[in-house]
Amino acid sequence: MEARFLGIAQLVDVPSVAVVVDVMRAFTVAAWAFGQGAERIVLAGSLDEALALKARHPHWVALKDGPPAPGFDMVNSPGLLRRIDLGGRTVVQKTTAGTVGALAVKDASLVLCAGFVVAEATARMLRSHEGDGVTFVVTGEDGRAEEDLACAQYIALRAGGEGTAGAAEFLRRAGRSRAAGELARGVRRGAHPDDAALCLELDRFPFAMVATVEDSLMVLRPHAVPSLSDEASQDPTGG
Repeated sequence: MEARFLGIAQLVDVPSVAVVVDVMRAFTVAAWAFGQGAERIVLAGSLDEALALKARHPHWVALKDGPPAPGFDMVNSPGLLRRIDLGGRTVVQKTTAGTVGALAVKDASLVLCAGFVVAEATARMLRSHEGDGVTFVVTGEDGRAEEDLACAQYIALRAGGEGTAGAAEFLRRAGRSRAAGELARGVRRGAHPDDAALCLELDRFPFAMVATVEDSLMVLRPHAVPSLSDEASQDPTGG
């Protein structure tokens, strides 16, 4: 599999397959939202769009980066989200990096949103998808965020069939990143003390996250991916 790693500003063409990576914290939060029962996540292009969607659909749950704000129900924090029941709900998410990156590649034939918490499922979905090239969108810090790049490179290795033994080094790189340091020091507003650790939980969730355009909205949904043991049990040759 040929992989390229680009920042949002470097996207000059529409990739065939795109994996949009935001470890700290957009797509860790998205995975937790699905883990808490959310049905889908609408990726908003602006705060105004998020508020307009919330106004039209008062039962939807709106969240954003930073501190709490009028009109928004939650902030972009896995630590704060993990005890909220979102069963069957639609979440509207607007962040400064992750949602921007996903919207930038909305015309790709396959768009996956990822962090370490869904790394293996994302890699397995890439392995099952026909095609040679994958563009990893490194959303943070204009494409230089170490936590996003480390996660993207790890998923690329796993998608290529390499083992999990090297995961610790990629997680160490992410844990030493500027974003992880800011979360640990409480620099970022709208955060929980456990956020950095939750963002570095490898393969917490068994699904990949697929974004598609539905009725002009970019919508993210969980996609179950068979585990390696499931795949082996379904192989009639037993191989």
